[in-house]
Amino acid sequence: MRRGPAASAPQAKDPPVTKIGIIGSGAIGAEVARLAVAGGIDVLIGNSRGPESLKELVDELGPKAKAVTAAEAAQFGDLVVLAVPLGAYEALPLEALRGRLILSTGNYYPFREGRIEALDSLSTTTAEYEQSLLPESTIVKAFNNIVAHHIPLLAHSTPRTALPVAGDDDEAKRASREVVEALGFDTVDAGSLAESWRFEPESGAYTGIYFAGGYEDYLKDPGAPLPADRLREFLAASHRPDVAAREF
Repeated sequence: MRRGPAASAPQAKDPPVTKIGIIGSGAIGAEVARLAVAGGIDVLIGNSRGPESLKELVDELGPKAKAVTAAEAAQFGDLVVLAVPLGAYEALPLEALRGRLILSTGNYYPFREGRIEALDSLSTTTAEYEQSLLPESTIVKAFNNIVAHHIPLLAHSTPRTALPVAGDDDEAKRASREVVEALGFDTVDAGSLAESWRFEPESGAYTGIYFAGGYEDYLKDPGAPLPADRLREFLAASHRPDVAAREF
């Protein structure tokens, strides 16, 4: 069931963030777009299939959103939300992303990407690997440890739900946290990209921490607010998983 902007968050009169670009129109990208326009933020959204493939989504989002090419989305706004699989990086508009701040929402799923030795061997984290693929951009990690349908359910929750944010550049991380907070969440500084494994799949600070129930019927789970102090506890207790053994 699609949710219009008014169902996701109250309309903000004076958002601290005024515009963002989004590349990727899957579940995460679409939910971020819904929260953005509900909060009064202008959005340009693009994907690999072209603007015509986004007509239904932008019609739902209303006048605050526009479908564009991925290159146009890459050059728009305070930052670029990148919500695409690792396997899609080779099709990204690299020149348009040069020098841009990128908020990456992705994870490494071998069933989808195939095996990546650098990640299986733990020689790098997913976020560091993404940074190596986009060396002239600045990667900050967020929104990768929460399932898509919990994003609108937990935005603007009481108590306020917190998401971890990791990055190597303090100013980029500050700007990214401002965007995440404008979308309705508290944030916790989760350290550098090298420490972002703490909220990768199977880590202990991944999606299950936001569930009210369990994974058996996860699409119907209403989510449970997770305050910042509790998130810090999960991050501190997190363990680095055996990525090479990952089957999903």
